Amino acid sequence: MRAWNCPDFASALKSDIRNLASGVLPLHEAVTRGGYVDDSNLEVTLLGSGDDGSAVEARVGVFFTEIVINCGCGDDPMEENAYCELRVSIDKRTAEAAFSLVPA
Repeated sequence: MRAWNCPDFASALKSDIRNLASGVLPLHEAVTRGGYVDDSNLEVTLLGSGDDGSAVEARVGVFFTEIVINCGCGDDPMEENAYCELRVSIDKRTAEAAFSLVPA
């Protein structure tokens, strides 16, 4: 929240998202091959942001890895690049963020 309306808002938001604990983002809702999410190396892009009065709203693109098990390639799981867009709502009073998947 401290970076809102500052030139470094995008970099601060992307850094904060990349540093979240594993499993916080709803990336499991975006897997397409029934695999597991590897969120250890996220790439985040700010697509847009605004202020609705009580919250800062942002839309971000997130690149992550989906681990596909039993892909017919022997016993090894297969890593596949994955992408989704998330809506981030940051409460201006508490600075708590809520994340939701933007339907494709």
